[in-house]
Amino acid sequence: MIHEVIAQLDNGVSWLQTLLYIDVVQPLFYKFGWMGYDEDTYDALYWVVIGGLQVVLMYVLLRPLEALRPLETWQNRRVLRADVIYTWIGKLGVINLVFFMLLQPLFFQLQSLMTIHNIPNIDIDSVWPGVTDQPLVSFTIYLILLDFAGYWYHRWQHRFGVWWELHAVHHSQQQMSLWCDDRNHFVDDIIQAAFFAAISLFIGVQPSQFVVLVAVGNFLQSVQHVNANLPFGWVLERILVSPQFHRRHHAIGYGHEGTRYGCNFGVLFPWWDMMFGTASWNREVEPTGIRDQLAAPQGTARSYGEGVLAQQWTAFERIVERLRGRRVYTSDIVG
Repeated sequence: MIHEVIAQLDNGVSWLQTLLYIDVVQPLFYKFGWMGYDEDTYDALYWVVIGGLQVVLMYVLLRPLEALRPLETWQNRRVLRADVIYTWIGKLGVINLVFFMLLQPLFFQLQSLMTIHNIPNIDIDSVWPGVTDQPLVSFTIYLILLDFAGYWYHRWQHRFGVWWELHAVHHSQQQMSLWCDDRNHFVDDIIQAAFFAAISLFIGVQPSQFVVLVAVGNFLQSVQHVNANLPFGWVLERILVSPQFHRRHHAIGYGHEGTRYGCNFGVLFPWWDMMFGTASWNREVEPTGIRDQLAAPQGTARSYGEGVLAQQWTAFERIVERLRGRRVYTSDIVG
């Protein structure tokens, strides 16, 4: 039953992909003489369709929750405009696709060398024939393995100063919403895309599975950032990262402070935080953002930029300040 549903969904996406390619992309490429790129572009349109459907789905399902059961009342919704732009850029998945396709030939060559020299290859599908080669089973295993890698990637973003300045673009939003997940620095997005594409190829993730893995992860992370009273309950919030759990990660003074503190780093599953002692289950509605955004004496009233371009550029300015030894966090003083 599940396989049939997935097959039907895949057929629907493929139909939209072909329609978009024939009616929009191909005529433009023919007009400008870019037909040499048509095959790669056709493959990339699969990501575009999936991303567009994701945005529609998250808006239809999550926006009513924010309107009917808001966790906090906002004074200014205009600050979300940049996040909407980030969402469309992130959900289209172009960066992920580029790195997956660029790295794939390299890993095929690596796998050939491993075979020649009798070095065991990591192939999750063949671990338990008849079980791990089932699509749903292999998908679950891949999701768990990538989430484990994502936990450590997220911790490193908070641990290393220059990397934190990039990740701070995400944490500088003081109004959590369904749009916040993709609010990231583009350099950090590129690093992250390369990191997960490399791991996915190394453990044998197929391109079609990779698309679905990214789509599922993106949607669940949109749920985590939603501004809605959405309690998961004691059991479910220990299976999946809940909005309350992730809000604690964004809370000033708790989830992050410079590069020395932090909790609730789990991307999809809270298991890793529970395992490595970084879980916090506080349910209070706490202010979110970064401490030095606060007015004195709690902070320095620092601006992290209002629009996409400003946020991208000011991150580089903060990196330069840090490298010159002039970047100091309030937490670095009190910690």
